[in-house]
Amino acid sequence: MALPVSAHHSHGNYRDTFSDLTGIVKEVHLVAPHSWVYVEVKDTGGTPRVWALEGSSRSGLEKIGVTRDYLKVGDTIKVRCYALRDGSPGCLLGFIKAADGSVKDWDARNAVIPADF
Repeated sequence: MALPVSAHHSHGNYRDTFSDLTGIVKEVHLVAPHSWVYVEVKDTGGTPRVWALEGSSRSGLEKIGVTRDYLKVGDTIKVRCYALRDGSPGCLLGFIKAADGSVKDWDARNAVIPADF
């Protein structure tokens, strides 16, 4: 007898509080099971670091209007995400504000856009 199993991904590697980052898009990979955006962000000393930002799957993002043209290499974007606990330059995405000013929930939960974002 086989029982259906649903996949569960732990968010335990990420902090419980969000961070806002602004940077330049270096790569975008809209794939399954998770999409990735790589963004160059300057640290407090002005040194650029590339952050790996994990988002929902391509199909989930397509449902909220994210297409291959939504983010382009070279775009300056703002993100709200949950950083890795170990301090590595990586985040679990919440929201991205694209170069055109539109905001999408990259966790694909259709969450309300925070007023302070």
